[in-house]
Amino acid sequence: MITFVDGVRQAAIAVTDSTVVRGDGVFEAVRSYGGRLFALDEHLARLAHSAAAMGIDLPDGERIGSWMRSAAAEGGDGVVRVIVSRGDVVPGASGEERVVVIHHRVPFTPSALRLRPWPAPWHPAGRPWELSGVKTTSYAPHQAATRSAGRDGFDDALLLTDDGAVLEGPTFGVLWIRGEVISAPALELGILDSITRRHVLRLAEEEGLAVDTGRFQLDDVLTADEVLAVSTVKEVTPVVSVGEQEFRPGPLTRNLASRFRDHVIATVRS
Repeated sequence: MITFVDGVRQAAIAVTDSTVVRGDGVFEAVRSYGGRLFALDEHLARLAHSAAAMGIDLPDGERIGSWMRSAAAEGGDGVVRVIVSRGDVVPGASGEERVVVIHHRVPFTPSALRLRPWPAPWHPAGRPWELSGVKTTSYAPHQAATRSAGRDGFDDALLLTDDGAVLEGPTFGVLWIRGEVISAPALELGILDSITRRHVLRLAEEEGLAVDTGRFQLDDVLTADEVLAVSTVKEVTPVVSVGEQEFRPGPLTRNLASRFRDHVIATVRS
């Protein structure tokens, strides 16, 4: 693992840091392919949006980008994470923001996912909230949902509103296909504006699929032909069950997965 703190290679971050003590920070995770980062500018723009919503001052985006590119070039294939905190929270500390850049291996992801529907009462789910769609380091409820799903024999959770509307996975977006239409929960529900989702939906349109976003119930997913999970780490991964409803990895999902990987490689090489 490679760690940079404020652009200087280091091995640790203080336990008094706001991200450790309070989960009070923002982050991004970018895939490195052969030492080159995919969609870095989009990730930096989202980081700036998250930081502004949290009232955290960022260094110049190009500086952060250069640190991330250095980590990717040194580490090669993997994930480069940037975490921005408010700094130390102990009395007398300066409180200056701290930027941490980490390169690590790509976490293991199953070739197909089994998802357990799970209510997410902590999620804004369309209610007005200043942190809707913000990528903060406060992921404890999401991780609890993942662990609970694992205890019941699933790979992960599918988060729902109290009335059964589909939101997202704890660390990924969810799409589904019926006929020639690919559907996705609307960003207005407060879900993360997934960069991978943006690219996949664009590729789906190029393949002739109609894109439909809105507020959908769980039954809309359960009656789909194909379901897929999308994220920086998972890329495009087929979902083979949602609760007791099973799905086969379909041809459109396989095609989108292939198209997305080709798109990524062409982009990082350009």
